[in-house]
Amino acid sequence: MKKILVSALCSSILFLSCQKKEETTQPKEPEKPPQTQTSQPSTSPTSQTQPQTSDIGIGPIKKVEIGTSIDKEMAKKGEEIFKMKCSMCHKIDENYVGPALRGVTLAMKPEWIMNMILNPIEMTQKDPAAKALYETYLTQMTPQNLSEQEARAVLEYLRSIDQQSK
Repeated sequence: MKKILVSALCSSILFLSCQKKEETTQPKEPEKPPQTQTSQPSTSPTSQTQPQTSDIGIGPIKKVEIGTSIDKEMAKKGEEIFKMKCSMCHKIDENYVGPALRGVTLAMKPEWIMNMILNPIEMTQKDPAAKALYETYLTQMTPQNLSEQEARAVLEYLRSIDQQSK
């Protein structure tokens, strides 16, 4: 009799724990990352009550020189890298494992994008916009071991897509 009660209790606990897990693993509606275009740290009221990172993110990239026109050769290299390293989780026009990337260069600073590519784990731990993406997609972006030049090429590819969208 005890075995039956213990078995029933364990089954109930297992059932309830699985049921709660299903509810919490439903992806939330995607949140748009904060749209920032200046290199000044946020001075909104929330930044005064909780620590905020600057809008360039956290990582090795402090300044990126961006021209007004697209470097087509660099963008082509970036497209190849994107297809090889990024397309398993990211699509341009649809949310997938990670967010759709069309418009990212219009919403985020180039330094933030490159730091997210090069330093995704620390970014999702400390950067508010990256944390929000992690909470939305429930998946940690994995480091792809790209060099700064490769990350810059991916950035140029994303810029070329966003420039075509204008």
